[in-house]
Amino acid sequence: MSAEHTNIVSLPGGTGLKALPPLSLYVHIPWCVRKCPYCDFNSHEVRGEAPEQSYVRALIADLELALPQIWGRRVYSVFFGGGTPSLFSARAIEELLAAFRARLNLAADAEITLEANPGTFESAKFRDYRACGVNRLSIGIQSFNPAQLQALGRIHDGEEARRAIAIAQTHFDNINLDLMYALPQQTLHQAEQDIDTAQGYGTPHISAYHLTLEPNTLFHRHPPALPDGELAADMQDMIEERLAGGAYVNYETSAFARPGRECRHNLNYWRYGDYLGIGAGAHSKLSFPDRIMRQMRYKQPREYMQKTAAGTPVQDEHAVSRKDLGLEFTMNALRLAEGFEAALFAERTGLALSALEQPLREAVRRGLITRDHMRIAPTKRGQRFLNDLLQLFLPAGAGDSISA
Repeated sequence: MSAEHTNIVSLPGGTGLKALPPLSLYVHIPWCVRKCPYCDFNSHEVRGEAPEQSYVRALIADLELALPQIWGRRVYSVFFGGGTPSLFSARAIEELLAAFRARLNLAADAEITLEANPGTFESAKFRDYRACGVNRLSIGIQSFNPAQLQALGRIHDGEEARRAIAIAQTHFDNINLDLMYALPQQTLHQAEQDIDTAQGYGTPHISAYHLTLEPNTLFHRHPPALPDGELAADMQDMIEERLAGGAYVNYETSAFARPGRECRHNLNYWRYGDYLGIGAGAHSKLSFPDRIMRQMRYKQPREYMQKTAAGTPVQDEHAVSRKDLGLEFTMNALRLAEGFEAALFAERTGLALSALEQPLREAVRRGLITRDHMRIAPTKRGQRFLNDLLQLFLPAGAGDSISA
């Protein structure tokens, strides 16, 4: 019997899982040419050349150490994130994918995504990425406006962004363009130009993120002049209207896709699926018969490689408490415009949906969700005020703030 069809088992608090959820693999490549002032990801400016071969060996060793935790389970997607994964050669990505295929039950039609920045595009390199098995690109455009790109600390300009998309479309048909809005001193017209330019390329997926000032970033310490809340809301409305007119579905808070072209890897996150994260600072969420566990690898690349060589890449590991399961699930599932099937909550957490009865009733009363016996979904108001919605699911004593 495969790991995805285990018998019903007990979790702490008398809960039970009938089956383990789908599993994805996340691979973190932490280096970038320059650390952007808004970025709070685990990324590090490369000094000279990144230690590509040493890091590839560490990733493979990390995976081998983790195999007992996922043995026999099928992997449905792979995502190379960063940092800037496109700093690594196609040869390195090919070696990693070969190692994954040799060690994992990787689905034949697995979605394999690589994040890329326009400043690292070379046609032959991206041709070789496609040849070795990468079948989806996510390109960090952010803006086509030179002044906005400079304000964001990006290493590319508008022309390089356009050239990168042209190269990508030569080799890939599954492409995401990452954009940001509510940028320093950005006008509504400039935001319109960015979204119209992106839409004009006809890629099947576009992500549009509201710039936020995250802790431990340069922008948080030295805030730039950003559009006010009313203007930012106008930009969001405009983006939703423009992309809807181009047959894109706003299936998640910041994600728009042509029907059937949603990001399968991210959908697994939002449906509270499992993922193994390898690489410096990578996070994992793994389900077992008796617990749901979270892990974090060591963040500093050198320390991560040293710890992995010693057989101990995991810095922190803990089981998700019963009281936190409801919040964790809803923080993900309520990002989706379609929400979630009522049965999915018990399927993924082992808890009865009645555990959420009080916050669900309050969310309905406030007009933040719709609910019937089959499905629970955010209303348009719930999507717009997602943090307020998720606040209702905070366990007692957990504080009074949350960020979606």
